[in-house]
Amino acid sequence: MNEEVVAWCALNRIFGYNPSIALNLLNTYGSASELFRCSPHVPGHPDLEDQLCQASLDWASRELESVDRLGCRFIHLGDDDYPVPLSECEDPPLGLYLRGSSSPAEIFSLRPMVGIVGTRDVSPYGSVWCKKIVSAMAEATVKPCIVSGLAFGVDGIAHSAALEHGLPTIGVMATGIEAVYPAQHRELASRIVATPGCALVTDYPLKTEPVAFNFVRRNRIIAGLASSVTVIESRKKGGSLMTARYACDYNRDVFAVPGRLDDVRSSGCNSLIGAHMAEIVTSPEELVEKLGLMPRSRRKADRRTAFSHAINARYNRTAMETVGLCVFDNPGVGFAEISALTSLPYATVLECAGILEADGFISTDLLQRCSPSAKW
Repeated sequence: MNEEVVAWCALNRIFGYNPSIALNLLNTYGSASELFRCSPHVPGHPDLEDQLCQASLDWASRELESVDRLGCRFIHLGDDDYPVPLSECEDPPLGLYLRGSSSPAEIFSLRPMVGIVGTRDVSPYGSVWCKKIVSAMAEATVKPCIVSGLAFGVDGIAHSAALEHGLPTIGVMATGIEAVYPAQHRELASRIVATPGCALVTDYPLKTEPVAFNFVRRNRIIAGLASSVTVIESRKKGGSLMTARYACDYNRDVFAVPGRLDDVRSSGCNSLIGAHMAEIVTSPEELVEKLGLMPRSRRKADRRTAFSHAINARYNRTAMETVGLCVFDNPGVGFAEISALTSLPYATVLECAGILEADGFISTDLLQRCSPSAKW
């Protein structure tokens, strides 16, 4: 067994909660195996330096044998298979356990990764918009990999929707790679493992239990793997907000789905938006465009054509299409402006806009400004 891999596995166990300490030591001693040969003093952490011993290497050898028997992989920082986005973070995990039917290169290197997280106590509103967002990503020109935490609520919905729409997905776990928490997601986890391009990932050794603090460490991996994180419903002190904060620290794009002011499940998202830590999600299609998964000009042209065809198919009236396309091209436009832009009588604009809104093509706010409805 490769002694350097064994040493990295041991370091991951010893310094899992303090990777920066191990990285500083590695910068001095050059390699993981050399670190164990020298058994250096760890300033301020005598409890850790006592673990830089042969017993830890023996444990790591047994650990890697068990990982191999399970059909899993262990990859360490600096390995060619280690995901590049995570390696660029200031506190990357020293090692990752990986379980899936594809190679690490196929899982981490072939497409952009986007994080989708949220509350376990998800509402019907959050569930619907989570599915719509994943569906829109599945229709994009560039197909992303959905990264989430395998938890109840938004996480599980995001993973399931990704599989349903043919997108790869990565479940980042707060336990050992052989366990699934919650147990109710064992079937979902099995589907992820069996699907090409998908995987379960953790930096925790085998037999690690799902204690509360482990989820904080798990959240930083979600943020580090993904190029962006979208939060769909979160309380003000939810774990999803911690993921969003990590994402901000890692210079990732952060988005949040807004909710009612009196809904505690949306208070965290609204707070992120209000503090300018996250950009508001106004539609799944716009989010896809902002993530760079589909060129804006092409997507808008496709939507405009579909919008026009849908109106003509329903009404076959020139004025209706004219008003509708004016709204599509000028979101937030008022009735008087539509009349000026289209040269249609004001009364005709009011009549057409009323019908288009009643039939779900456009929406009008309290200031009587018209915009395409969310589905467009």
